Amino acid sequence: MNCCIYRSRRKVGSYLYINEKNNFSDIPEDLLKMFGKPEFAFEFDLTEDKKLAQSDAKLVLQNLKENGFFLQLPPPEDIIKAD
Repeated sequence: MNCCIYRSRRKVGSYLYINEKNNFSDIPEDLLKMFGKPEFAFEFDLTEDKKLAQSDAKLVLQNLKENGFFLQLPPPEDIIKAD
């Protein structure tokens, strides 16, 4: 499946995956407001066995098929515990 990745200028480490370049019609308006103007990062063919840095390819594909997009948020920061 074709996959286009956009980064957020407002939310560092947040990425939006969509099927078609520059087609944000499936993205809820509130999400786009929070995300800010999407900045194109790259495009590739996503398959179930594709290794992604922070997300599971099967989950991304499922969201793309069901919702038309996938939002990747940055991982939670590690909490440093005092001894």
